[in-house]
Formats: sequence, C-alpha cells, structure tokens
Amino acid sequence: MISVNFRDPRPIYEQIKDNLRRLIVSGLLPVDSKLPSVREMASDLAINPSTIQRAYRELEAEGYICSVPGKGSFVCTRSEADLARQKELLGKFDELVTELGYIGVGKPQLIERLKGE
Repeated sequence: MISVNFRDPRPIYEQIKDNLRRLIVSGLLPVDSKLPSVREMASDLAINPSTIQRAYRELEAEGYICSVPGKGSFVCTRSEADLARQKELLGKFDELVTELGYIGVGKPQLIERLKGE
C-alpha cells in the first residue's frame, strides 16, 4: 500500500502523505474508507509514529482525511479536498507557465501539451 524510500531526499512524512494522497485521488482508497491507525502504519513501515501522525495531520488540514476521535481517520468526501487542492495546483501551474514562457516555450506548444497530443 505505502512505501518509503530512505534514499529519497524528501522527508518521510511527505512521502507517506503523497502516497496516501495518490491512493485517495486514484480511488484506491474510496470515500469513507478507514485508514490504518498511526501505530499500525508506523509498525508496518518501521518508522516513528510521530512521522505518521504528521502526515495524517497535514492530509486532514488539506481536506483529504477526517479524524473521528476514538474511531480513527477516514477518507473525506472528494469535494472537500478538491477545491483547496485545485487552488494550490492552479497556482503552481501558473508559476510553471510563466517560467516556461520566460525560457521561450510558446502558447502553441503549451496548448498542444494540454491537449495531450
């Protein structure tokens, strides 16, 4: 389900967060599905529980998961997370398009890329 690459320069909590986000967005973790407990995942991955807790906390702040006291963490409805993530990604997209324009990539090339051709 989740893998951690200790040679990856990104922090472990970010790797876990990105892996979980990918599973949620792809539908492999459907809405209302229960995530493993912090202790369970920490044990499975042989890492510190506080690392898992940080990944869960950030996913909750982004709206991907919801924590229910005494019951655990669950995947939230997609619409809650989609708006915040959409705004964040569009901001990054705008930055990339601006930089691509600066280094000479023209609108026709960008349009072709968006069309997937």
